[in-house]
Amino acid sequence: MKIKNTHVLGTVAAVLVLLLAAAAAFASGGGGAAHEELGTKLNLYMGIPFVGILLSIALCPLVAPRFWHHHFGKVSAFWGLSLVVPFLVMYGGTALYEIFHIYIADYVPFIILLWALYTVAGGILITGSLSGSPLVNLAILVIGTLIASWVGTTGAAMLLIRPFLRANAWRKRRTYQVVFFIFLVCNIGGSLTPLGDPPLFLGFLHGVPFFWTLALLKPMALVSGILLAVFFAMDTYFHRREEGRPPESDGSKLKIEGLHNLLFLGGIIAGVLMSGLLHIGEVNLFGVHRPVADLLRDGLLIAMGILSLRTTRPSIRERNEFTWFPILEVAYLFAGIFVTMIPVLDILKAGEHGQLAFIIRAVQEPVHYFWVTGILSSFLDNAPTYLVFLNTALGNFFPGVMEKTAVLGLIEQREIYLLAIACGAVFMGANSYIGNAPNFMVRSIAEEAGVEMPSFFGYILKYSLVILVPTFGVVTWVYFL
Repeated sequence: MKIKNTHVLGTVAAVLVLLLAAAAAFASGGGGAAHEELGTKLNLYMGIPFVGILLSIALCPLVAPRFWHHHFGKVSAFWGLSLVVPFLVMYGGTALYEIFHIYIADYVPFIILLWALYTVAGGILITGSLSGSPLVNLAILVIGTLIASWVGTTGAAMLLIRPFLRANAWRKRRTYQVVFFIFLVCNIGGSLTPLGDPPLFLGFLHGVPFFWTLALLKPMALVSGILLAVFFAMDTYFHRREEGRPPESDGSKLKIEGLHNLLFLGGIIAGVLMSGLLHIGEVNLFGVHRPVADLLRDGLLIAMGILSLRTTRPSIRERNEFTWFPILEVAYLFAGIFVTMIPVLDILKAGEHGQLAFIIRAVQEPVHYFWVTGILSSFLDNAPTYLVFLNTALGNFFPGVMEKTAVLGLIEQREIYLLAIACGAVFMGANSYIGNAPNFMVRSIAEEAGVEMPSFFGYILKYSLVILVPTFGVVTWVYFL
């Protein structure tokens, strides 16, 4: 599927307007206040553009599908600019710093990582006689869940979603299959290492030991076990009622083409890990301080993607039904999501001095940390949300103590709080399409393959509230009460 030029032009226009507004802010002399704390000053109405873009993602595909398909980039740009322009006018250089910071430090590395994983995984073609039986489907989900902690949820999802869809192409009811794939491979499976999911990697950067995340094994196993059992029961039920029949096996064995891309996937994993271990100074980019190791990581990831494109036969990607649409859709929409959520995150970071202080004050017990971190992670970027509540816990129990010392103290004396924060951030990313980036990408790939996916609210009402929330209730009862 090709992306219309209007999407590209709309994005370029948005960038040009942003740059002009930025230049105007600098010219007005506001740049000197770039590091001023905004969270204590911002009103909740500054979060209207964020709510607007979420509602657009939820409603436009339902009420105006043709418009949305051709103009979602413009809609994202509209909501982004509806925040950026007044934000710059009201707060000048401080606002400009916040915008540059979220794009340079968060959005650009986020997109580079997703692009690299999407490109490399798209060059690996898994073929063979996969029948789409309940046992085969269960095996794919188990494998995806197990490898997601080591190759990342995005890497595991991009590697397995196309074989999963091809195996079930003859099935009439496939929507729930993709939803469970999102639950398990795109989210729950990334629980065990900092390589699995961004909030855990952010915790690693802030002093959480690399292998501490193995403490999530028991809650992860409980959630995964429940979801896999429910999936197998549903898949068995619907499989018995299928009118069609799977294509007859041609006797071909399972075959993997483009296997050399696993080297590039290993390079991506090594780059991510290196950026957390290597400390070789910082550089200043438009007032935003970035570790040199992060820039080296981004360069390595781009190189891995380019090498994959250059060394993989085009026929492999064609047979893998590889297109650029899913990653471009994520890039356009999350460009708007990232910038519009700046005020919400800043207000949360202000703690008891911001207009969301009632949320911070309400978080006292492990159960509170689990659910509040999780619910916010369902709609905000789960990495900074994780960090907000990690800092809340450190401030409550170890005020004035250096961060890394406080983190180790939290693990030693009150580990259950960190466990609740980590589980909430990782597990509840499955609650919505925007809870974790691979959710959106898998949905897009599934729709390209002809699977009718639920709307934004349909996903939440039919699946998250019915299946995930009761499962998380069991986890709460077992671990956090």
